[in-house]
Amino acid sequence: MPEMNEVEFLEKFQHLRTVPTLPDFPLPRAGKKAAVLFPVVCRDELSVIFTKRSSHLKHHAGQICLPGGRHEKSDTCLMDTALRETEEEIGLSRKYTRVVGNLQSFRTFSGYEVTPYVGLVEPKFDLQVDPNEVAGTFEVPLSYLMNQNNHINYPVHRKGVDYSVYFIPWNDTYIWGATAAFIRILSNHIALN
Repeated sequence: MPEMNEVEFLEKFQHLRTVPTLPDFPLPRAGKKAAVLFPVVCRDELSVIFTKRSSHLKHHAGQICLPGGRHEKSDTCLMDTALRETEEEIGLSRKYTRVVGNLQSFRTFSGYEVTPYVGLVEPKFDLQVDPNEVAGTFEVPLSYLMNQNNHINYPVHRKGVDYSVYFIPWNDTYIWGATAAFIRILSNHIALN
């Protein structure tokens, strides 16, 4: 997929067509609510901020993910959850982020129902990671992520259910699981134009 600027991204993102959903993991009961920010940085070439989770964490240690986390009672809504968690994890102030919409919620193995919020981020920020949660951050060009030729589909059979897990190679690591699913969902959304 060719590079896009902010205006082209918004034109592709804010259309009125129905976006095909991506099957997620069926949970026996409602998932715990969570939200992540899909932070698209408005540089000359749009890019996305990812975090690498700290290696000492109990869940998903060392994995690549988008900033976010569990909904707290003090959050006014799930979008507030995504913005609060992003500020806590990587120090990205919400004053630099303009949320332009959300993608389908996605249920995970770990029992969460996660809603990703797409935000356009002014590149004026200075990140300050919380080492208790995040080992580091990096950016990946949006054009690379939206190119579905870079998405590896791995079929999985778990608890009697067949579904796909996506892997997206980047440098010396893989973006996979729910984070890769969010990328796939956005790429399906963008591809409709």
